[in-house]
Amino acid sequence: MGSKAGSASKVKLNTFDDLFGGAENTAGEQIIHAKLADLHTFRGHPFRVLDDEKMEETTESIGKYGVLVPGIVRPRAGGGYEMIAGHRRKRGSERAGLDTMPVIVRDYTDDEATIIMVDSNIQREDILPSEKARAYAMKYEAMKHQGSRGGSTLDEVGEAAGESGKTVQRYVWLARLSDDLLDMVDKKKIGIAQGVDISFLTEEAQQWVSVILGETGAAMNASQSAKLKEYGKKRRAYACDGKADTGGGKAERKKSND
Repeated sequence: MGSKAGSASKVKLNTFDDLFGGAENTAGEQIIHAKLADLHTFRGHPFRVLDDEKMEETTESIGKYGVLVPGIVRPRAGGGYEMIAGHRRKRGSERAGLDTMPVIVRDYTDDEATIIMVDSNIQREDILPSEKARAYAMKYEAMKHQGSRGGSTLDEVGEAAGESGKTVQRYVWLARLSDDLLDMVDKKKIGIAQGVDISFLTEEAQQWVSVILGETGAAMNASQSAKLKEYGKKRRAYACDGKADTGGGKAERKKSND
């Protein structure tokens, strides 16, 4: 029994080291058992935490062995901690009747926290298109804030998830859809490709499409969505040209009055 216990402790330590770079505390970091009531959901967290079969397994495991891998949190301005990684472990702990769970407290910037939050969840097998779209959009914006630009940023986001920059770009566009339309994509009432096309429409036009599809139950084919995309792109171009013309007119009038 003693040798088995020693072996098990080594496995836990190695897993911890692999994930978090060693058990030693570093500057601005500490490991604590935080009250579950003090752990708050990450702002804009795009991933579902469901009481499904997998959560049942997580709850059972936590009930028997506790939380083996600590969550990651950062201090919260309003008190307590904002969760970065470990939302499902927190829910499993609640269901198992625990009051606390182990967490690593780190001082991350908003952008750093967003990137880690996305990376710790994006490899799930059951991610919905809406979750992936919002997650990629959040990470893309965070990386741009850090100084990455354009296509290289999309490639970097994709590399971490095993996807191409082009695929990431499509999901970032998909994130521009209204909640109603994204829900239709999740339920496969609209294909991802069609959703990307519709994302080029204004919010008002998207609302119109959502109402039509919802009331009629009609499906949208690639040809129809492509036409909507072209319409949306033309409207955007027209709006930009209109602003440029208006600005130019004001400049000319000001010049003539001088």
